[in-house]
Amino acid sequence: MQTLRTPDERFAQLPEFPYAPMYCDIDDGEGGRLRVAWVEDGPAHAEPVLLLHGEPSWSFLYRKMIPILVAAGHRVICPDLVGFGRSDKPTRIEDHTYARHVEWMRSLVFDALDLRKVTLVGQDWGGLIGLRLAAEHPDRFANIVVANTGLPTGDIPMPDIWWQFRNAIQKAPKVDVGRFVASGCRRPLSDGVIAAYDAPFPDDSYCAGPRAMPGLVPTSPDDPAAEANRAAWKVLRASKTPMLVAFSDGDPITGGMAPIFKKEMRGAHGIEHPVISGAGHFLQEDAGEDLASAVVEFLRDR
Repeated sequence: MQTLRTPDERFAQLPEFPYAPMYCDIDDGEGGRLRVAWVEDGPAHAEPVLLLHGEPSWSFLYRKMIPILVAAGHRVICPDLVGFGRSDKPTRIEDHTYARHVEWMRSLVFDALDLRKVTLVGQDWGGLIGLRLAAEHPDRFANIVVANTGLPTGDIPMPDIWWQFRNAIQKAPKVDVGRFVASGCRRPLSDGVIAAYDAPFPDDSYCAGPRAMPGLVPTSPDDPAAEANRAAWKVLRASKTPMLVAFSDGDPITGGMAPIFKKEMRGAHGIEHPVISGAGHFLQEDAGEDLASAVVEFLRDR
């Protein structure tokens, strides 16, 4: 598998993101190795909060939440998915599959970091991947927070706006990541923040991950990932693991999933679920402080 690695100098001037990256090597699934990056803060002995980002962002998305979670006494682990952030970037779209992304994150959080009693916070693809991990390794998870995400099986049609996003990012001559993130926010982003989202991608040769991910979402019942996701739904529906549903009030892509999670997931019953107001799809960017406070309150009651 051929990969690219974003030069360190691209990350030299990130606003409000002082965290030094950590790295480990994992199997790429083809006999090679991939370097995966994460940032970490908080007491090493505390139970971990695993923050998983989605498409086309990276761990920088959680910069408003990390200090609040750490101040509440939590250990925070925030990885970059393979193909994003400081993690290595396979150069072919075909290198990216849903199953591989689940396995790559499993290798990091369980094999390399040996995380246990995990609280998952998953948004966008962070939920698609994290919920699979929670279903397939339930003994490792203590709590789940779903935030503007889903677990699609292809049995329910995706909204038109999602198809528009998929077509735009797959067909664009150049993937303008910062602009795509900004378009998913309700509040304007500064030039420095937009540049930080662009930083992992010096040119389009680095963008196979962002281009690939929309095509990996199961959109038909016979999708290669559909059966594994149905199995995950079955496990999670019956699971007693507490689940907080913390969606924004302005996400046309995943907003319809909030009532489904609240109704279908046993672990969500009997919990007061917040609505993060004034936020779009990237609620961590628009209202990260509010989401972090909701997570802290949820964990305080556990």
